[in-house]
Amino acid sequence: MSAVVNQARPFNPQAAAVQLMISWIMAFGVFLSGFVISEPAPYELLMVGQVALWFLFGLKISRVVAPLLALLLIFNVGGLLALTMLRTILTEQVLYVAVSIFLALTAVFYAAVIEDRPQRLKLIFQAWVAAAIITGMLGILGYFHAFPGAEMFTRYDRAMGAFQDPNVFGPFLVAPTLYLMHGMLKGRLLESPLRIVGILILSLAVFLSFSRAAWGLFLFCTVALIFVMLLKERTNAFRLKILVLSLAAVVAMVLALSVALQFEKVQALFETRTQLVQEYDGGHLGRFARHRLGFELAMERPLGIGPMMFGRIFPEDEHNIWLKSLMAYGWIGFVSYVMLMIWTVSMGFRYLLRERPWQPYLMVAWIVLVGHILIGNVIDTDHWRHFYLVLGIVWGCGAAEWRHQRALRN
Repeated sequence: MSAVVNQARPFNPQAAAVQLMISWIMAFGVFLSGFVISEPAPYELLMVGQVALWFLFGLKISRVVAPLLALLLIFNVGGLLALTMLRTILTEQVLYVAVSIFLALTAVFYAAVIEDRPQRLKLIFQAWVAAAIITGMLGILGYFHAFPGAEMFTRYDRAMGAFQDPNVFGPFLVAPTLYLMHGMLKGRLLESPLRIVGILILSLAVFLSFSRAAWGLFLFCTVALIFVMLLKERTNAFRLKILVLSLAAVVAMVLALSVALQFEKVQALFETRTQLVQEYDGGHLGRFARHRLGFELAMERPLGIGPMMFGRIFPEDEHNIWLKSLMAYGWIGFVSYVMLMIWTVSMGFRYLLRERPWQPYLMVAWIVLVGHILIGNVIDTDHWRHFYLVLGIVWGCGAAEWRHQRALRN
């Protein structure tokens, strides 16, 4: 098959400078997603203006990205309808729906800018890695009280970095870790030391978050990345490299874990968090009991009960993305969300092993997305900024593939 030949365009320095500037602003937005100590965070303030300006100045939504926009709009229509079920609508509940709509638009935005220029993927992941390293270090330093006031980066003796919740902090670090792992496995060994340092920092930060969801996500995504890369790269030399580096990584992590467990506080919390079922999981009106009661309630309230209402009826929030969809977005939102996840996973899987410039980024994003879908059974991933970023990356890569195929046919 012949290579695609792009039509030569006259070089315009001003246009090139503008494109570079707006790409860097977009990357800065990704970087800010790692710092959400209070809301509205700087991420929201930058992205609201950025999304509006990009679409105002001609960023187009292609026929491939359009289903993402349609399903997310339907999902949020469900949220608006759920608001009508409330006797008294509070400002915080309206704000919740507004944030849902905003995050949906960010997913569409990321998909559109990636389709427009897939080269932006490298900037996105570099910005994500930088944010992860900094917020991860803040979490580690905060956990060990390395400086006065460092405890602001912890909660309940768990590292949370520049986030509000350790359960969001831990999963945020997984995609950058996979990106570094992929670069280490595919790149030259001489370039590996810096990546290894980054991986160790992020791995320790995930561990100190003491989030079981983050631990499970980290383990699943690491194994899945190695498995997918073995499927794609079938040479004996590559398999030997993966074997050696994987064994070295396991040894390093075991040693690091052994050192960390020498601290009494770490050991005590580790023993508590490694129990499969916590008291708040299996107790009276615990997590699993609330799930059952919530799904029964959904049968009676097809339009949902409204955002932030479940925690007022029961002792705690849903801690389940499927139940959250039913309660805060009704059956309309739930069905559209399920369709969106199925569509996204199947599209990403279809293009996963194709040799493309964007293939490594698609691989990482798709694996992390599947991992988030799995942990969504025990945690609420709604309003996680990085989840919508991952969603946009998968759709953006799918749209880039569609453009590539169309160019080949012409």
